Amino acid sequence: MAMFEKVLIANRGEIALRIQRACRELGIKTVVVYSEADREAKYVKLADESVCIGPPSSALSYLNVPAIISAAEVTDAQAIHPGYGFLSENADFAERVESSGFVFIGPKAETIRLMGDKVSAKHAMKEAGVPCVPGSDGALPDDPKEIIKTARAVGYPVIIKAAGGGGGRGMRVVHTEAALINAVQLTRQEAGSFFGNPAVYMEKYLENPRHVEIQVLADEFKNAIYLGERDCSMQRRHQKVIEEAPAPHIPARLITRIGERCAEACRKIGYRGAGTFEFLYENGEFYFIEMNTRVQVEHPVTEMITGVDIVQEQIRVAAGEKLRYRQKDIAFRGHAVECRINAEDPYTFVPSPGNITFYHPPGGPGIRVDSHIYQGYKVPSHYDSMVAKVIAYGDTREQAIRRMRIALSEMSIQGIKTNVPLHQELMMDARFVEGGMSIHYLEQKLADKGEVKG
Repeated sequence: MAMFEKVLIANRGEIALRIQRACRELGIKTVVVYSEADREAKYVKLADESVCIGPPSSALSYLNVPAIISAAEVTDAQAIHPGYGFLSENADFAERVESSGFVFIGPKAETIRLMGDKVSAKHAMKEAGVPCVPGSDGALPDDPKEIIKTARAVGYPVIIKAAGGGGGRGMRVVHTEAALINAVQLTRQEAGSFFGNPAVYMEKYLENPRHVEIQVLADEFKNAIYLGERDCSMQRRHQKVIEEAPAPHIPARLITRIGERCAEACRKIGYRGAGTFEFLYENGEFYFIEMNTRVQVEHPVTEMITGVDIVQEQIRVAAGEKLRYRQKDIAFRGHAVECRINAEDPYTFVPSPGNITFYHPPGGPGIRVDSHIYQGYKVPSHYDSMVAKVIAYGDTREQAIRRMRIALSEMSIQGIKTNVPLHQELMMDARFVEGGMSIHYLEQKLADKGEVKG
């Protein structure tokens, strides 16, 4: 199959620009869809063609499947890249794209469905030999006695999770048997109203784990490789703030072992494209939590240490090409750290949309800035508040952190508030510099300082 001539980008913000750049380098024309709020975006101006698909509300624009499909039809695009967020992990959308005669740049719809349901995903991973968090075998039954029996076998504390959940919603930690049944009922109600699926399951609640993920690439010919790991433990309300690669203080042999299992799991489930296996890591053990069947916000840190362009590989594989890399071709060099720059108050986390009156991005050795903003750009209030990602690369972790400190001190975004001051503080934080803190570290730090939890 020949490379695509034209790709439609069904997303916005920095990822729309990132995909556009990958397409341009491959000699592919780009079509950008945009809402009325994003009319003045940089990537809209740079696109070969652009189509307005609706008003600012994402429900009426970026989530409007018929509008996206018809934009692909009128512009004669051959494939649709969903980016991350929005429709990127929507199996019905992937199916609709393919049935309308376009290529979905991502896994097959059935794979998205399999991995999108946490219960079926866990089952598939167990079969593939990927270690999972101890817990219920599938969705919890209605019988309270059975639920209590399962919790006793797993051991308290346990966490009740929505099978169709995500984004930190539909979860409840239970420390005692007395609170168990009520917690299950509440989570079921929440799951039903948030996700349209009341099924819940139970897992052992790990007290102080780290969030470590494995990046994979696979083609439709059952070739699969892993591109090492990322540590994404610096989180607030289940949202990542800082990511880095490789993960500090985890022995390379453990990463090799888990990486090989993830690649093997891709071959077993017939995975196609880029994907990420997310794990909790505690006491030298990895526990699978979920798979993201799309490109991740933090993909640049992996690109920096491997030299692999993940977005280009997604496009090549979707066009029917064989993976260009074997596992032996992948070498990990140096260290990379990424700070997510959000348009928000750095301490109350209240979003801060508005006009950017002055913008100066950082530069220098090892610095990469992925951003769609410019001086005079108006940050809309309708979407996620991320406006840029600053990535610092160095031969060592220490050098990457030093370069990040310099980059943050050079970065100037005026007219709106950003969380740059928080990142500056974290880059000087003794525990962060030491590396290997748990997923609770940042929230505890903010709580200790008495800062508003937003």
